[in-house]
Amino acid sequence: MSDTTTADQRLVDRASALPLAIYVLGFGIFAMVTSEFQVSGMLTVMAADLGVPIPHIGYLVSMYACAMAFGGPLLTVALLKKPPKAALLTLYAIFICGESLGALSQSYQMLAAARLVTGAVSGAFFGTALAICVQLVKERQRGWAMSIVLAGIMAGTVLGLPMANLIGTHLGWRESFWATAGLTTIAALLSMAVIPSLPAQTSVSLRGELSALKNPRLWLAFSTSLLIIGATFAAFTYFIPILKEASGYSDSAVAGLLCAYGAATVVGNLVVGKLADRHTLSTLTIGLCLLTAFLAMFGIFADSKPFAAVSLIGIGLVGVTMNPAMVTRVMRVANGRPLVNTVHTSVITLGIMTGAFLGGLAISTGYGLQAPLWVGCAMALAGLLSLVPELWSRKPAPRCTHRPPGNNG
Repeated sequence: MSDTTTADQRLVDRASALPLAIYVLGFGIFAMVTSEFQVSGMLTVMAADLGVPIPHIGYLVSMYACAMAFGGPLLTVALLKKPPKAALLTLYAIFICGESLGALSQSYQMLAAARLVTGAVSGAFFGTALAICVQLVKERQRGWAMSIVLAGIMAGTVLGLPMANLIGTHLGWRESFWATAGLTTIAALLSMAVIPSLPAQTSVSLRGELSALKNPRLWLAFSTSLLIIGATFAAFTYFIPILKEASGYSDSAVAGLLCAYGAATVVGNLVVGKLADRHTLSTLTIGLCLLTAFLAMFGIFADSKPFAAVSLIGIGLVGVTMNPAMVTRVMRVANGRPLVNTVHTSVITLGIMTGAFLGGLAISTGYGLQAPLWVGCAMALAGLLSLVPELWSRKPAPRCTHRPPGNNG
């Protein structure tokens, strides 16, 4: 009875005891992710207005990602000594200025500068938000709390991106930037009102943050994260042409499938969040096994509509949705350090870039449209292999059945 009561209490703790600030942090990430991909749906309109080739507008997405990966850690270092809430509000202020600069841009160069600023802030924001999240909840609630914060990524992709693109298409791309700036302003005001004023961590120093990055276990965890995200985005980047040309789906059917994929990522993120605290490694292991299987099934049966649909939804359930388990693993190795969290965000961003690049390279070298699925499958399998050292180290040692009396060692 007591075990049942304890288990029930844990569920109650996870479900009802999360402070409102956790949800506000998730809303902030939602605003950032909306900005990250908003350019993707307005390439033609922006190119025509600014008088540049369409690929130049596409480069703005890569600029944002590079700024996240490399500028985010630098900005985090600059804010290390600030109290967490002050650092978060500073990032909001810079981001709103950057997004407003983008809306006011009269030249491609000015717009590129705005994207670099907002990209760097977004990278630092993820690490800062997760560091605050850790301080606001009990240890056993961290995985669930982080899944709520990281749900902002899923919401930004599923809801924020289409919203920004809809505004950009019908009202103008500048209005889309203004709308995202407004969304971020709301998040900043909510953060100012709801997030408590946490004291600056006196133990945090640049030397301490950098020394944490010397831990080999941390880089092993980073490699797993990169491979999971890379495997997912190797496939995700080319879903539309694969579904249209290989599977034979119509435009409207593809739109419906992508909505189903988005819904699957939201469900998977919440499920993983509930498992991440107590079963981190098991969740990653099972998730990678399933991701490998779904990518392989998609690669083999891409010309079958039912199998393609099931595979797509399966990838949504176990791909980027492993984020809470990935973050929990990294935090346990490095004790939730802000710079480590930001570097982890950079690693994930590099995973997106690597997966998309390798998938495109496989197509361009003549291996066909299904090639990115097999690239993703290989990366997922490599991710599974990256877990082997930790799984092996956790293997229980053989018990000595005849221990001498009085020997406690």
